[in-house]
Amino acid sequence: MSIGNSPQDERPSEQDRDDREEAARPSIGRALQQARIAAGLTVDDVSSATRVRIAIVHAIEQDDFAPCGGDVYARGHIRTLARAVHLDPEPLLAQFADARGGRPAPTPAAPLFEAERIRPERRGPNWTAAMVAAIVAVIGFVGFTLVNGGDEDGTQAQVAEGSTPTAGQPASPTPKKDKPTDPKPDPSDSAIAAAPRDKVTVQVSAADGRSWISAKDHNGRLLFDGLLKQGQSQTFQDNEEINLVLGDAGAIQLYVNGKKIEDEFQPGAVERLTYTKGDPEVG
Repeated sequence: MSIGNSPQDERPSEQDRDDREEAARPSIGRALQQARIAAGLTVDDVSSATRVRIAIVHAIEQDDFAPCGGDVYARGHIRTLARAVHLDPEPLLAQFADARGGRPAPTPAAPLFEAERIRPERRGPNWTAAMVAAIVAVIGFVGFTLVNGGDEDGTQAQVAEGSTPTAGQPASPTPKKDKPTDPKPDPSDSAIAAAPRDKVTVQVSAADGRSWISAKDHNGRLLFDGLLKQGQSQTFQDNEEINLVLGDAGAIQLYVNGKKIEDEFQPGAVERLTYTKGDPEVG
């Protein structure tokens, strides 16, 4: 009877089979690298698609998870990269958990973000907006100054134009001299001396009182019908003749074609007169 191992002892144990399978299985980084190459992607392509920094992608493909900043962020990177290269992330995550003893390492107080943040571009100060704001402020100040200073300027201008005010007395403007009114000339021959010869011109003046008068042209068109007060006068002109009705002929002085009519009319007498282009004659 020989002493040796039994056939059962010569069969490989289950632990040995797991060890051999694990040795034959590629690492997480190797699996991700092979899948990336098979998909025809470069590290730059994967970094652009996942927003994971190129240095971290290289480190993970070398099974170096330290740049991830902790197991929690490493698991997030593995899941993100696996999806980018068309791999199922769950087996890789399970492999990572087995390698880490089934529990993720504690995360540092200030971990790195899973994907590299795109920092906003630092912009310089907006000089255009600043200049516009400054111009608006200057315009507003100038307008405010003009509005508030308008009354003061007006007061100073008035004082400068007038006489210098004395203490306790308000400034008074220089009195304006009234223009002398031209005295109205009395009716005379010169008042209508320029009467045209081809027309008849009659001037009626209420020299000695008031009188009602009526004047018509040669067609009978009424030129005037009303009361002349003392000192008032009316002038009428026509191509052929002027017909007059005087209510109080004694108060009236007539000038016909530039000449004074010397007829002595009686006060209160009503006269009907007609004058033509010739010498003054009563019609």
